Amino acid sequence: MRLILSDGTVFSGKPFGAAVGAQGEVVFNTGMVGYPESMTDPSYSGQILVLTYPLVGNYGVSSNKKDSQGIKEFFESNKISIRGLVVSEYSEDFNHWNGKQSLGDWMKQEGIPGITGIDTRALTQKLREHGVMLGQLVQEGAKPIEKLADPNESNLAGEASVKKPKEYIVKKRGGKTIIAIDTGMKNNILRSFFDRGVNVIRVPWNYDIWNGKYKFDGLFIANGPGDPAQLTATHELIKKAYEKKVPTFGICLGLQLMAIAAGAKTYKLKYGHRAQNQPVIDLQTKKCYLTSQNHGFAVKAQTLPKDWEIWMENINDGTVEGIRHKKLPFRAVQFHPEATPGPVDTAFLFDEFISSL
Repeated sequence: MRLILSDGTVFSGKPFGAAVGAQGEVVFNTGMVGYPESMTDPSYSGQILVLTYPLVGNYGVSSNKKDSQGIKEFFESNKISIRGLVVSEYSEDFNHWNGKQSLGDWMKQEGIPGITGIDTRALTQKLREHGVMLGQLVQEGAKPIEKLADPNESNLAGEASVKKPKEYIVKKRGGKTIIAIDTGMKNNILRSFFDRGVNVIRVPWNYDIWNGKYKFDGLFIANGPGDPAQLTATHELIKKAYEKKVPTFGICLGLQLMAIAAGAKTYKLKYGHRAQNQPVIDLQTKKCYLTSQNHGFAVKAQTLPKDWEIWMENINDGTVEGIRHKKLPFRAVQFHPEATPGPVDTAFLFDEFISSL
């Protein structure tokens, strides 16, 4: 099996998972654990994921058990979101108290191919130097695709979104209710609200939340894949929330969408931030946090309107990691306070949002 990059570079290895080919944007994640959570994160839609940690699969994959709200307990969505997986060494044998099947068997069931035996250090160095690029996984004997499609040119967030509204009621009396615009939302964001007694109305990326059908106390804008500039319908929904002064909180893609709705611009990062240990600093308190991240776009700091401020920055490269309005209850972060995988240092941000409702 081969991984062929758009510049013609070829990496050869052994296949595992589904015996099919795949094409997508090749990106890398430096986390040491959490491959089931990462692989089911809708933010990876359209991408071939390279895991830099050398041994993958040794603790298998957990069960499909669902919680009381019908959400899978150990995954971040109902299916694998990546298009393919690249690892240095795949372990078919696994050992974990909650392991129910091997990673390869799970990928076979989901129709996702993988390649092992790749020099992932050399591949990652190439992606860091040249930036993420398109690529394809080609099975032995199969012909490569001549022209690769760029997934960022399609509406990946719309594809990852739910197709109709869904209500999650965890507290019938006295509880707060939020609208969550689903642009590829991770399950642990829902769990984070449920654990705090918040009812959630989950709606598609372009659903008219202002038509009067639902009453709510606040608005949440989710994470998700792709270019935030494409989601013009979501921009308009957020703009109206600003006009109505509805408390609004965004995570990852949600930050980018909120920034665009406020009048700012976004741009594509060279190779993105995909890790569980990205250092972020609160510019006001000077406190630092370790954060879980997965994004390929960022906000141009100099384009943020004067009534907004940069709240947090990435210590490694100075990119925007948090924004907030100077007077009104609008704020967002680029990282993932819900973790899964990664540290839970910033879970308090959910409490701060809820207190503003």
